[in-house]
Amino acid sequence: MRVLGVDPGLTRCGVGVVEGVAGRPLTMVGVGVVRTPADAELGLRLVAVEQGIEAWLDEYRPECVAVERVFSQHNVRTVMGTAQASAVAMLCAARRGIPVALHTPSEVKAAVTGSGRADKAQVGAMVTRLLRLDAPPKPADAADALALAICHIWRAPAQNRLQQAVALHTAQARKAPRAPMTSKGRTA
Repeated sequence: MRVLGVDPGLTRCGVGVVEGVAGRPLTMVGVGVVRTPADAELGLRLVAVEQGIEAWLDEYRPECVAVERVFSQHNVRTVMGTAQASAVAMLCAARRGIPVALHTPSEVKAAVTGSGRADKAQVGAMVTRLLRLDAPPKPADAADALALAICHIWRAPAQNRLQQAVALHTAQARKAPRAPMTSKGRTA
């Protein structure tokens, strides 16, 4: 499985491609950052993020895109920019029919380090170790994008099985005969 991880941001949007399957050594295929000037108009920054992600999709042809789920912070402006960049990444993938998975920061940290409260240095160190790199990717946004891709590769098989089980249960529930109701709303 080839996954493009996206750590959304308006100034620095981390991108990283990882290939492999759960339980086997993973390979980093590419890593980088899509940058936009902080003083540029918002619309132009979003276009730059879109063009950057489109270029990554063209070059690396991922089977899935894993995006960090936006979470509430104290700085609403930062959250808005992150959410907008996240939406651009999801739109780019959806336009191509590529599945998108959202993972929370604590979910990614727990998957990669074993602790949902790990700091950026710990995430970078584990990404370096797991992908057998010489040094942690810089800036941290790039390492976070790789961590997202790793998290998705490791969690996708279990998530797929869970989704299939829910779909099967839902289908069976729809087919099951229902007991007749009494005049008081109880089943007979």
